[in-house]
Amino acid sequence: MIKEFEKLTMEERALLLQAPALVSVLAASGDQEIDKAGKADAIKLAHLKIVTADAALLPYYKEVAINFKKHFEVIVKRYAPFDDRKRDALRKEIESLNPIIAKLDTEFAKTLHASLARYAEHVKKAEGSVLVDFIFPLPIPGLS
Repeated sequence: MIKEFEKLTMEERALLLQAPALVSVLAASGDQEIDKAGKADAIKLAHLKIVTADAALLPYYKEVAINFKKHFEVIVKRYAPFDDRKRDALRKEIESLNPIIAKLDTEFAKTLHASLARYAEHVKKAEGSVLVDFIFPLPIPGLS
């Protein structure tokens, strides 16, 4: 288990471990569907994040990588077809991460929040999507 997640519920931990997959699905679904190339790009980006992550986040991204593909596929099934209503629901699920991140140690939370924001930006650029910029840059009380 990731030491910084000890004070979180199992549900909160699970959602944080799905965060990169949630962001990837939202980005990859910009044109109402996810093709194989979009899925492959998202998976490559998730694995690349392990190499480029802040040292404090390496355990987190290693844990994310274990089930990233499975999480990605489950999220796709849950939200497909990607109409406006389902994309809004996906955005709300992503936004629900902010109060969970705020429960973490302040320094770790800042690092994780910044990393997820950078990850969202990388996915957005890789997919050429219209991933909404406000998802992770939302201010979190005590962190922003």
